[in-house]
Amino acid sequence: MLSSVGSTGIDALKLHSEPYNLIGRKIAIGQVETGRPGQFGFDKAVSRNYIYALAQAFFRDTPAKPNTDVEDHAGMVASVMVSKDKTVPGVAPGARLFASAAGTSKNSGQIEECLSTQHVAVQNGGDVRAINFSFGEPLSKDPRPDAVLDGNALLTQCVDWSARVHDVVYVIAGNQGKGGIAIPTDNFNGMTIAYTARREGIFTKIDYPNLSDAPLGVARSLIEREINVGGRRGISLAAPGANLSLYDMNGKLTRSNGSSFAAPHVVGTVALLQEFGDRAIAKQLKDKIPLTESSWNLNARRHEVMKAVLINSTDKIKDKGDGLNLNMSRTILRKDNQNWLESDAYRDRKIPLEYQMGAGQLNAFRAYQQFSSGQWQPEKAVPAIGWNYGSISESTYQDYAIDSPLKKGSFISVTLTWDRLVELQDKNQNGIFDAGERFKDRGLNNLNIYLMKAEDNNTDKSIWSSESDVDSVEHIFHQIPEKGRYKIRVQYNQKVNEQIQPYALAWWSITSK
Repeated sequence: MLSSVGSTGIDALKLHSEPYNLIGRKIAIGQVETGRPGQFGFDKAVSRNYIYALAQAFFRDTPAKPNTDVEDHAGMVASVMVSKDKTVPGVAPGARLFASAAGTSKNSGQIEECLSTQHVAVQNGGDVRAINFSFGEPLSKDPRPDAVLDGNALLTQCVDWSARVHDVVYVIAGNQGKGGIAIPTDNFNGMTIAYTARREGIFTKIDYPNLSDAPLGVARSLIEREINVGGRRGISLAAPGANLSLYDMNGKLTRSNGSSFAAPHVVGTVALLQEFGDRAIAKQLKDKIPLTESSWNLNARRHEVMKAVLINSTDKIKDKGDGLNLNMSRTILRKDNQNWLESDAYRDRKIPLEYQMGAGQLNAFRAYQQFSSGQWQPEKAVPAIGWNYGSISESTYQDYAIDSPLKKGSFISVTLTWDRLVELQDKNQNGIFDAGERFKDRGLNNLNIYLMKAEDNNTDKSIWSSESDVDSVEHIFHQIPEKGRYKIRVQYNQKVNEQIQPYALAWWSITSK
């Protein structure tokens, strides 16, 4: 069976085996939907289907009751993350999954969904690394007058607030149109996922039902209501989601489609990377190296780091065998069969991500390569591949000089991520969201990245750049024009809220021998 978890999909099975031995052990992840996965030994509906175990199940912010709120959809989503079945394995079968049912649309709304989300985020002693949303709210149900996807629906603000406060990677299934699940696909601080289908047995093509396109043509009025306002790109990356073989509650294999099943591939990958990161941190402590002085410290757990690593390591354009395309495994195609090099994101410095595919398709093994290269501070020259979690002050910049010349004709990939500042208007000052409370959007500071020759200091001379005025991600994928020394500049261009802005940066380049 061709698995979306294997080499035809995100290539995560390789990480399950030696020498990597990564299955997400002890890593807590979460799931929020209208219903919840069934729990073996707790719910009769799954008494014959023991392919995964939950760490704990909830109804909103209370313990779940047996045989209530159990859904096939939620169970299949859970199995993508944590299935232990050898035929249809999950991405991270060793992870600890906490799941909450927010309730059906008849008896719940964004308030109840936020309460459910918050409750999952604080489980495992407040150490949940990623939460999956394979559900959402249509704009038609949002109580705001003339509601649009501007990031300010209550549930979207809740996600962005929780990502920052609870340090959680939120992974949101992309909207699939006709009213769809538009909210909270307009989040800033999480990741929104489109889904791909197989072509010649390999997941390479954005599938047609994805509503992630430019507002053009006969469907313009519909699309304009269901993509982000102001030109902000909605899709972070794509993952397999078409014609997947998954078990239903009766233990029967069924074919499933949609971004609902793409998103949990990303959450599972976070669990694999976090197991590696925790292992590296433990080794540093065993070697008695202070965390503040090591390349592996608690920064490896930051949601901004995970987001930058996953986006920067995607597949875009298949490598020809010479390594110039960063050894990517496949070319990802839009619905119209165009690739990333034919997109406006490749040509326009103001556009960091492609409408339909974001930065490309998730590749778990490449994400491991990106992450395992380690954290590198900009005070000294950095290697060809790496990442960093840092901060920057208003009207300043930070340069990352690559320590060796880059190869002519090779590509460099660079991703910068940071948070929109959403604060809780906490009436009772108890530090948590309660029904009746609201959030305040304090906006997004404007950061840019530049690819420059090592000797240059004027960004007007940059080889390329990513300079969006509206996105919380900047992304460069550019071909190196000539062999030489280069640097990456992170620049704080405009202050909207705080003077100091935390950020994560990931880069991948090819040096010349």
